[in-house]
Amino acid sequence: MKHDPIMSGKRKPVNLSIDTGIVAAAREAGINLSQACEAALRDSAKAERDRKWREDNRDWADAVNRWVEENGLPLEKYRLF
Repeated sequence: MKHDPIMSGKRKPVNLSIDTGIVAAAREAGINLSQACEAALRDSAKAERDRKWREDNRDWADAVNRWVEENGLPLEKYRLF
């Protein structure tokens, strides 16, 4: 299993307000609310962390892409594809 840097392995009880219809449907479907909420929050946190990284590093990525456009890929002559 791949290490997830977001997960600590520890649990903290929290209070959430969730629409009663959603709770009823989830329970009827046998969905574990804690696991579903944790998975959704993990995915949202990762997406936001990735978005922020792209934003923070946009200038660097643009500079690298411009350099490659002007100069080609380093060691390209050794590529097998």
